[in-house]
Amino acid sequence: MNRHLFLSLLVALFASGTLSADNLKIEPAFWWSGMRNPELQLMVYGKDIAGYRPSVSHPGVRLKSAVALESPNYLLIYLEVGDAGPGRFDITFTKGEKRFTCPYELKARRPEARRVKGFDSSDVLYLIMPDRFANGNPANDRVPTRAAYRVDRDNPNARHGGDLAGIEQHLDYIEDLGVTAIWLNPVLENDMEGGSYHGYATTDYYRIDPRLGTNEDYVRLIGKAHERGMRVVMDMIFNHCGSEHPWMRDLPSRDWFNHLDNYVQTNHDKEAYFDPYVSDYDKERMLNGWFVRSMPDLNQRNPHVAKYLIQNSIWWIEYSGADGIRQDTYPYADAEMMRRWCAEVMSEYPEYNIVGEAWMNHTIGSAYWQRGSRLNFGQDTGLKSVMDFRLMGIASKAFHEETGYSGGLHTIFEHMCYDYVYPDIYNVLRFLENHDTDRFLPALPRSVDELYAFKQGVTFLLTIPGIPQLYYGQELLMNGSKEKGDGYIRLDVPGGWPGDPESWFEASGRGEVRNDAWNFLRTLLRWRRGNAVIAKGKMKHFMVQQGVYVYERSLEGRSVLILLNGSSKEVSLPLARYAEVLRGKSSGKDVLTGQTIRLEKELTLAPKGIYVLEM
Repeated sequence: MNRHLFLSLLVALFASGTLSADNLKIEPAFWWSGMRNPELQLMVYGKDIAGYRPSVSHPGVRLKSAVALESPNYLLIYLEVGDAGPGRFDITFTKGEKRFTCPYELKARRPEARRVKGFDSSDVLYLIMPDRFANGNPANDRVPTRAAYRVDRDNPNARHGGDLAGIEQHLDYIEDLGVTAIWLNPVLENDMEGGSYHGYATTDYYRIDPRLGTNEDYVRLIGKAHERGMRVVMDMIFNHCGSEHPWMRDLPSRDWFNHLDNYVQTNHDKEAYFDPYVSDYDKERMLNGWFVRSMPDLNQRNPHVAKYLIQNSIWWIEYSGADGIRQDTYPYADAEMMRRWCAEVMSEYPEYNIVGEAWMNHTIGSAYWQRGSRLNFGQDTGLKSVMDFRLMGIASKAFHEETGYSGGLHTIFEHMCYDYVYPDIYNVLRFLENHDTDRFLPALPRSVDELYAFKQGVTFLLTIPGIPQLYYGQELLMNGSKEKGDGYIRLDVPGGWPGDPESWFEASGRGEVRNDAWNFLRTLLRWRRGNAVIAKGKMKHFMVQQGVYVYERSLEGRSVLILLNGSSKEVSLPLARYAEVLRGKSSGKDVLTGQTIRLEKELTLAPKGIYVLEM
């Protein structure tokens, strides 16, 4: 049923005092038999439902408990369904002489569901903000919503109409580029005044935002990606929801959220977890303060909230087949609950992957959050993958400036030295830009000769240990700063909307400079795909000399040698220093040009030149 039709019907029924199976909302709407965790939480919402006593009589299904919350309109039912096979059963609600039943279904699991394999270092993720990529179905630009919003492509901070259909229609483009996984910014309903086009203020955890499509559209998109050998990563948010979520209009209990009575803004002091001098005051504000006024802070210490969120994430994995999760604002949620979440997901899907957004400005802070870390006082997070925000913070300047003793590529060399603090470097997400940061390019290069920073940056990103992530439009030289607002780093892709005068999805619409960048990146991506040396190999690097950074990736007798000249001058590089990685080889094949490069006493590198040599 359409959510807004349901809410209207519910208001009318609340007024009449009538309650039946037709006007109850149950989340989740269905579940699966054969899950490893036998406990199932059902959140039942309806007029005075808390006054009803539920009962179940079905083989393999046992009612464990029923929990009434402070609002009389919620009832939490906890079932044990571990021995139940697929099929339907009735939940009976009784209150004195009143009695009605509500059907519930346990679906059969797909045979391969438990074996879903998450993204890993063999992948390259391509991050898309769905509202800004392509509009494949203009009919869903305007849909019935509770909160007012505008579709206005001239306003960078309004909704623009991009959707799941637009992404599906451009899967050829994404596949041809050579990426292997798609990460979508949040796609769940964000029925918020002003639009909330970015997706980070959820108002319904079980529904795709209708301006992006339907639940079925999302499942189909993932299926189409799988047919092409690509994975899909789902963005989730446990720390907060949107202020227009029904929970805010009919509060389940006072402890469902933090700081409801007096607004407290988080101080973003993420270092509070390990700061030896942190005050209780600052740590409390960090953990329990609201991200912004429109995003109320959920209390994950409430066991019912925790169960709801954990179960919702598993529901989406099972229902959609999503291959991984990126969890937003990871340190802002309760750490103990997040440990439990990671454990439950990995128990259900042992080969899965979750990457947490722990935006730390130093490598050691990021490493704190990765499972197996020796830095978190024995409180293992269980989080498989973390994000290298430090690289993003230094990359643009490092690749654009002249390399000196303490700048340019020397900054990159130093950054890589600190990889030792990660328990698992192959599960570190590396990126030069994303939806929350300035673009890597401050301005559009005016000629092919000015593409050196772009080319060196993406070459480095795609050849170091870890999981590379590109941001949509990076391949098209999208550029700029968020100084005027986040919308300016989340611009539309020309050609994604009907009537656009040009299309950057086609070579004919990109022009010489963008085509050169696109083809360069495509060459690297397609070479990297299935390349075990880059995905799994060890790394050895040398201090920057004469402005040149040299490093090797090696695996089982195979090696790739990468040379980046950070100098704007031609360099004749003596090779004797690199004998331990050359291993007597006298030549290598340059991946970028296909040419054989002789390796004798010296190697000449062009100004800002690059070699990626298969030895």
